[in-house]
Amino acid sequence: MGDQSIGYTLDEALSTVGFGTFQCLVLVFAGLGWVADAMEMTLISFIGPTVKSEWTLSPTEESLLTTAVFGGMLVGAYFWGFISDVYGRRMAMQGSVMVIGVSGLLSASSPDYKSLIIYRCFLGFGVGGVHVFPSWFLEFIPASHRGAYMLAISTFWTLGSILGASLAWIVMPSLGWRWLLALSSIPALLVLVLSNFAPESPRYLYTKDRTTDAVVILEKIALINRMELPTGILLSDQKMVIDEENAPSDETHLLSSTEKKRSYCETYFKSMLELFSSNLLGTTLLLWLLHFGYAFAYYGIILLISELSGGQIECGSITIHSKNAQDASLYIDVFINSLAEVPGLIVAAVLVDRLGRKLTMEILTILTFILILPLLTHQNELVTTASLFGARMFIFAATSTLTVYTKEVYPTSARGTGCGLSTSVGRVGGMVCPLVAVGLVRGCHQTAAVILFEVVVFVSGFCVLLFPVETNGKDLTDIVSVE
Repeated sequence: MGDQSIGYTLDEALSTVGFGTFQCLVLVFAGLGWVADAMEMTLISFIGPTVKSEWTLSPTEESLLTTAVFGGMLVGAYFWGFISDVYGRRMAMQGSVMVIGVSGLLSASSPDYKSLIIYRCFLGFGVGGVHVFPSWFLEFIPASHRGAYMLAISTFWTLGSILGASLAWIVMPSLGWRWLLALSSIPALLVLVLSNFAPESPRYLYTKDRTTDAVVILEKIALINRMELPTGILLSDQKMVIDEENAPSDETHLLSSTEKKRSYCETYFKSMLELFSSNLLGTTLLLWLLHFGYAFAYYGIILLISELSGGQIECGSITIHSKNAQDASLYIDVFINSLAEVPGLIVAAVLVDRLGRKLTMEILTILTFILILPLLTHQNELVTTASLFGARMFIFAATSTLTVYTKEVYPTSARGTGCGLSTSVGRVGGMVCPLVAVGLVRGCHQTAAVILFEVVVFVSGFCVLLFPVETNGKDLTDIVSVE
């Protein structure tokens, strides 16, 4: 809130230059990172059964191919978030996509099952860092309509899911799973090349006292958008930089190795203290619960789509896929149900800046709860498909809104670490869901599985009500005082 005769803050600068050509380029780059992520996650549906048949794997060994990816993501989400807070958003993005691309190629050349497990685990480790891309994008856009702009990134996830299913549909029948894994690594390698042209976040630079570098980035944004920065010097909501002579510049990097290590350790502990300070502790714990609940419900609904729709055989009074029918319809099921996320995003984009993040999440969570209810009893295929299609639409929209809220509610100094930890907890939900819920369905306990989903969704909705802060239309914070 600086006096314009004296200077301007980062939010004032971004509001002045607006959302223009520069932000569109940044959106495409960040979106490509999510395309790479979504494609790799979509492949999980196709690789397991094929590898199981080729290498004569047990059901447990087949399941480990998925668990390995989620296990790597669990560690990677926190690791890359920490890297983004200490070394910068750009380095974290480059590192994560490099691991995804290389691991994808290595997976395609795996000589045996054990090596494939290792490579898929490393791939998951890289995929775990993709959450840094929207955090980086967030720090370039003005507060006005920020929710809708952030939700635009989620459309790239849907695009990646559709591309992944389409690629599998084309490649798997003729070329096999190795070519599928190799070709799916191309988006990550493309993002790695483009990352050489991606600027560092000016908000991150400013929190590291690299004010001169931050101003240079802001000037480039203004130039590309054909706008001008406000007059004066760059201010902060925490402190004011008097002039560029006193502000630390690139010479700050000429520190001894020992001093650098101490600085990194201090950054780590500072980030953790902020996350668990009295100001953020409640929000952090609620975010963990909500990420777990939404991930559990999202992946559960996707798995239920494959378990309860398509070709079927009898299991008591319950129906489950026959193998041949599943093989024939798997690509179509994944492709069509990926389209459910498009209208969900449109609904979220319309609501998120009008009603706020909290109310939007609450409405979407309630709609998800309602749409799952019919599945408490065994329905015909049309009702089952429609219910799961609608539930996926709204839970994905709710998850995307939560992603926006999480990145807005954390300060710049701890945004990467906070989002990384929340994402890691969400990955646990994704790992637990197949073991619990889908196991119930395959054991002919559909009602019990649906009750479990409803309880998780209900608790998630209750958590939304408890959030103490609404971030809609508010400036981002850089540092939160530790109490």
